[in-house]
Amino acid sequence: MAPDQRKPDQTGAIWHPSPNSGPRRDGLTPSLIVLHYTAMDNAEAALERLCDPQAEVSAHYLIGADGTLWQMVAESDRAWHAGAGEWAGQSDINSRSIGIELDNRGTHPFSAPLMTSLEALMRGAMQRWGIPSEGVIGHSCMAPGRKSDPGPRFDWARLARQGLAAGAREGGVPVAPSAARFREAAHAAGFTAPADDATLLAAVRLRFRPWARGPLSAADFAALRPRGC
Repeated sequence: MAPDQRKPDQTGAIWHPSPNSGPRRDGLTPSLIVLHYTAMDNAEAALERLCDPQAEVSAHYLIGADGTLWQMVAESDRAWHAGAGEWAGQSDINSRSIGIELDNRGTHPFSAPLMTSLEALMRGAMQRWGIPSEGVIGHSCMAPGRKSDPGPRFDWARLARQGLAAGAREGGVPVAPSAARFREAAHAAGFTAPADDATLLAAVRLRFRPWARGPLSAADFAALRPRGC
C-alpha cells in the first residue's frame, strides 16, 4: 500500500492508512494508551502487516527504531490492536484506547530515538484526550498470560519520571502479602483480566519489576500501592 504523505492532526506522523479499523463503539473516546512491541525484524515489515487486510490487525501509530513515526488510524477511530482482555473492569479496550506499536523484538533495549519520539507522541495524545499517567498500560497489563509486550526491556521508569506513566511505589508493607491480598491490590490497580496467581504476578512484574524472580514478595505488593499502572 502506497502511503499518503500528508501529516494528520498535530503529530507530524507519516500517514499510512490501514483498512483494519472502524468507529469506536458506544460513543467511547480514548481513555487509555496501550503500548506494544512489534516482534518483527524491522518497522517496514510491521507496517506492511498492520496495513494488510488479511492480517486484521492495526494500531494507531508505529514508531521505528530510528524514531520515524507512522500513523495508520485516526485517533478518533478504533484500531484493532488490543484483542481480548480487560483493564479496570472494562472490556473492548480497542474502543477505549490509542494503540502504539514500537519497533522492537522484545529481546533488546528500545532505542533512544524511538523513546524520544514515543514521549513526544504520548504528551500530545494525553493532552488531547485527557489521559492520565495511570491510563498508560502495556499489552501485557490487559491481557496477562496471552501477551507479554512491551516486555521486560521496556523502560517504564523513564516514562514515569516524565509523568507519562505511573511509577512503581517503594517501601515495604506492614503485613506479609498473601496471594489474596496481592490480587486485591492488583485489581484495585487495574489488573482485572482473568488470570491465575502466577500469571497475575508475572503481569504486575512485567509492568513494575521485570527483574524480579521467585515467589510473591512485599516489594511486589508495595509496587501497587496506592495505585499502580
